Amino acid sequence: MTDIARALADALGSDRVATDADSLAAHRTDYWILSHLRARQKRLGTGPACVVRPRSTAEVASALVTAGRHGAAVVPYGAGSGVLGGATPPEGSVVIDLRAMAAVLELNETALWVRVQAGLMGGAYEAGLKARGFTGAHFPQSIDVSTVGGWVSTRAAGQFSTRYGNIEDLLLALEAVLPDGQVVRTKNVPRAAAGPNLREVFCGSEGTFGIVTEVTLRIFPIPERREVASFVFADLRDGLETIRTVVRAGWRPPVLRLYDGTEALRQFSEWVPTDRALLLAVSEGPSALVEGEMVAVARAAAAAGAQPCGPEPVMHWLEHRNRVPSWDLFLDKELLVDTIEIAADWDRVAGLYDAVVKALSTVPGMVAASAHSSHSYAQGTNLYITFIVKPPDFARAEETYLAAWTGVMEATLAAGGTIAHHHGVGRLRTSWLARELGSAYPVLERLKRMLDPTGMMNPGVLVPRA
Repeated sequence: MTDIARALADALGSDRVATDADSLAAHRTDYWILSHLRARQKRLGTGPACVVRPRSTAEVASALVTAGRHGAAVVPYGAGSGVLGGATPPEGSVVIDLRAMAAVLELNETALWVRVQAGLMGGAYEAGLKARGFTGAHFPQSIDVSTVGGWVSTRAAGQFSTRYGNIEDLLLALEAVLPDGQVVRTKNVPRAAAGPNLREVFCGSEGTFGIVTEVTLRIFPIPERREVASFVFADLRDGLETIRTVVRAGWRPPVLRLYDGTEALRQFSEWVPTDRALLLAVSEGPSALVEGEMVAVARAAAAAGAQPCGPEPVMHWLEHRNRVPSWDLFLDKELLVDTIEIAADWDRVAGLYDAVVKALSTVPGMVAASAHSSHSYAQGTNLYITFIVKPPDFARAEETYLAAWTGVMEATLAAGGTIAHHHGVGRLRTSWLARELGSAYPVLERLKRMLDPTGMMNPGVLVPRA
């Protein structure tokens, strides 16, 4: 054991601290493809000094105090499903794995909220609610391989967000441990005007200000009815205009998911055999609402020249939506595949799509660049970009990968969009964050210095390492 591992074992008990090779290897990275590439090329760092598995908030606090005394960096770890390197620990750091803290602490069926520990897996969270007649209505693609605390820490979005909102809309209260071991808890009320909303300090902070240990989330009764439909458009712009028309009128179908021609052909060729855009629509809730909402979607689609495509594409998506192939499937073929989620206002999003596709087309070895829109608002929508590239020289694949990301980030900033919609910042986007936040960025730096003066918490995420 290293000195820090011995100290943590003394403070928490040896059963809470792991230094075996398997535990360390399992926490060397998250699901970032670049880390997997580096591991293949034997360029990934040696990883953490130890893994701590606390079972209470008090043990998290004790671990942070001990790590602080020894000058060790700390990386909070949920289920490792992040795709931007946010949970890739620096060499010699302490990883705090929260998955042993997975209890449902309280469910209020009258006020419609649930309080849970942060290490609860998303699939188990939703299954437990469903058994009691409720839903959390938060369905990220990673639901079965991510934790509730991870959703909050990365500011996640779920596939039904257009009606139910993103994680910050569902979040009512939280408990977090600061780097000095102090435990803070925000009040659980429907809304308050008692100063700034301090839970927002931790929502999206990716473990840089402390560790979220409990969350209180809104829940919903299981909907009375669900209806689905799909529509084929001549191009992406017509589909975007349909979504804008629907949400502008005040309708909020949980799913309005629009694929460009490339993605529609790749994923739904049985129903869309040509290069045309495809819109999937799901409405749920009281029967009268569902009926009116689906009529509104159909009318807007028809006005844009769309043709109905039936329920089958939506049912196919619902069945397969959470399947994610292993990076090894692509790396074995010397391919790099990644997704980049960005967003913009309605008057900018079509231009942003064109700019991003053009930027990716200039990257050497680019095989395909495509997008879909999956989270919409009255003001705008997101674009979920997918690229596939075969680097001319796979030994220098990282350069090609970073060139693709740089092209998308620069095009997004130039178009006035946001560089991150729901995956967070991690270590990959940190270098662009100052330009994203502009004159507000110094506030983030001051918060970091105030709450984490030694820089021990997840160094290199949000704020570059000193």
